[in-house]
Amino acid sequence: MEQEKLKDIGTRIYKRRKELNLTQEDLAESMNVSIQMISNLERGNKAIKIDNLLNLCEILKVSTDFILTGKHNNNDIEALMSKILKLSESDYKMIELLVDYRLSNN
Repeated sequence: MEQEKLKDIGTRIYKRRKELNLTQEDLAESMNVSIQMISNLERGNKAIKIDNLLNLCEILKVSTDFILTGKHNNNDIEALMSKILKLSESDYKMIELLVDYRLSNN
């Protein structure tokens, strides 16, 4: 795999791990791998094995598509929608306004 693609994958892993407030140690422990492996993945120094990718995506609650390509799939969107539907009416409206704002500025 190209080094640039590995770095992009690593960046997505790093950002998602941070969004979930997980340390590299937390993620390594959950995946039953070394902290060094997580560090190498996040820096784009190593490619991830398929079984580790599946485990990683389950822990980070994202699709393999997102980790590998940066694109969300229907499962990602459905998961987000189920979260949004649990919000209060005012929070729902806030998200709706934010989405409308971002769409009008693109």
